[in-house]
Amino acid sequence: MRNTPTILHLDMDAFFASVEQASKPSLRGKAVIVGGLGPRGVVSTSSYEARTFGVYSAMPMAQARRLAPNAAYLVPRFGLYRSISEQVMALLRELSPLVEPLSLDEAFVDLEAGGTAWDEGSARLAGAKLRADIRAVTGLTGSVGLAASKMLAKIASEQAKPDGLVVIEPGTERALLGPMPVRTLPGVGPATGDQLRRAGIATVEEIAEAGEDELVRLLGKAHGHALYAMALAHDERPVVAERETKSVSVEDTYDVDIHDRVRVGLEVQRLADRCVRRLRGAGLSGRTIVLKVRRYDFSTLTRSETLRGPTDDPAVVREAAARLLDSVDTTGGVRLLGVGVSGLADYTQEDLFAQAAGDLADAAPEEAVAEPVEERPAVAERHWPAGHDVRHAEHGHGWVQGSGLGRVTVRFETPGSEPGRVRTFRADDPGLEPADPLPLVPGGAEGGGGGPGAGPVAVRGSG
Repeated sequence: MRNTPTILHLDMDAFFASVEQASKPSLRGKAVIVGGLGPRGVVSTSSYEARTFGVYSAMPMAQARRLAPNAAYLVPRFGLYRSISEQVMALLRELSPLVEPLSLDEAFVDLEAGGTAWDEGSARLAGAKLRADIRAVTGLTGSVGLAASKMLAKIASEQAKPDGLVVIEPGTERALLGPMPVRTLPGVGPATGDQLRRAGIATVEEIAEAGEDELVRLLGKAHGHALYAMALAHDERPVVAERETKSVSVEDTYDVDIHDRVRVGLEVQRLADRCVRRLRGAGLSGRTIVLKVRRYDFSTLTRSETLRGPTDDPAVVREAAARLLDSVDTTGGVRLLGVGVSGLADYTQEDLFAQAAGDLADAAPEEAVAEPVEERPAVAERHWPAGHDVRHAEHGHGWVQGSGLGRVTVRFETPGSEPGRVRTFRADDPGLEPADPLPLVPGGAEGGGGGPGAGPVAVRGSG
């Protein structure tokens, strides 16, 4: 472990919720909760104002509504979040070639590798400049931790929240860690925490006092050794610039359990097509097809099939997913389905099996999965997710406050305006159209892709 605090950890503050507050003047200083709004939705991010009511990431949305009934509840705009994340990551790469993103709003940076910092003073200056640059470019705030290791830098950024900077000076690590709860250490989740608590171990110092042999006895060799080292503030993990993608997957959770076996099959086919689109978008192919099924009783089954060579053929993935579904009992109902591809490669090895499957399945499954849009009523075609951008021919740019019963309520305001007026329209009003997000900072990059048509992606919530 190095002897200078030149590893930086950045964590954007309440990222999704902060983006929404920055783009919507009427929500600044208010409780904002972003996540799935259905009966089984969960909170992705809550603003600091919402956290005063006890609302946090990963909480069931129904519980959040009970705790904060008057908060603003918004559907995520992942396209916009991704575009702002790219701006932030570009600023990090100006500091060093070694940037390790952990999610859209969080990353490690090795300042020493970029020649940006070599001691505490230069590291502190680099962290302060980064925070100022993020605010100037995005209008948002981020918290920065600086330390001699990744573990300690992340702990420092937690202490810095919100909108702060904390440096852990080398030599002070043990004193800092000692009184902290065991859950502070990476890899100590609820189960390990309970196991340690039952053994009378509640703090990091008590882990160190228990000794390596006792931890190995309690937790096993690998986990015990690693936990003891971390309790002594030893963390040799380097900042890794590129993380290898191990799999590509998509999944959907359904508000109402699906009982119809035909519907389940069609959903699996639709998910397989989405998965392949994402696979091709990343320029990848894969050999192993994975099906995930969570049943009505919350039991989760995973089935997989490995092909003879990597593929990005949608027909092949659909056919393999259908075969896997045949081996799963869906009696009683299904609440979640997922399709994934692993064993990734950056090429496709065509073989006779893949070509034959493609010839047989290319047209028919597409037709089976296609939504009969032309038969739907006009109002049903127009979906107005809460929080997403719209433009009205007469009133200009705004965002959806809510919709239902054939009506949609819009607040007309922009990131640089005063809080705007609210108007209600018919859901099929010809003057109302989905719109792209506006830049949060004048002259900034367009959000791009964050409008109502943007598809959902699996992404972690933010702090």
